Amino acid sequence: MCNLYQMLSTQHEIRDIARVLLDRTGNLQPLEGIYPNTMAPVVRNTPEGRELIMARWGMPTPPSLLRGRTDRGVTNIRNTKSPWWHRWEGVEHRCLVPLTAFSEPERLPDGSSRPVWFERQDGVPLAFFAGMWCRWTSIRKLADGETTDDLFGFLTTTANKEVAAIHPKAMPVILTTPEELDTWMNAPAEEALQLQSPLVDGSLTRK
Repeated sequence: MCNLYQMLSTQHEIRDIARVLLDRTGNLQPLEGIYPNTMAPVVRNTPEGRELIMARWGMPTPPSLLRGRTDRGVTNIRNTKSPWWHRWEGVEHRCLVPLTAFSEPERLPDGSSRPVWFERQDGVPLAFFAGMWCRWTSIRKLADGETTDDLFGFLTTTANKEVAAIHPKAMPVILTTPEELDTWMNAPAEEALQLQSPLVDGSLTRK
């Protein structure tokens, strides 16, 4: 699963393409490596319009899967038919997660692994994961104790040809057109979830 990605575009580019009206990220710097349980920019709906904020990567873990007191979160969401995820499928909990490249681990003959990076084939740097967000109280790190955070994760689907060569099981749901962004952010859940499909073969190249 995708547990590492980059976001190297400017916040101006994110605001322009995602039609953001409110930017609460301050001076957003390029992010070379975004890992689970770290902060990253997301675009979400508010009554005042789309808002760009920083949130923590990793949605709440279903209680049946928790081990111990800490919850580092679920980064990738595949089974959207689960009641656990169904509660966050409405437009008020959908978000766009900007990226310029994402990584999948390649297993090497000696048993180790290395990251393989993928980016858009068409040369356009910016794309968006189809994400969900929520505000949740939990213990993310024992040292911090209980905190309330804005959390996000993004949908996965079957892998296309390029990703399957490295990680055959799944790839993130990636949105690249204004129409897809608007559908994900505005459409009823049944229509929006039709976007949970892989990019067409040939859409990605190795970085």
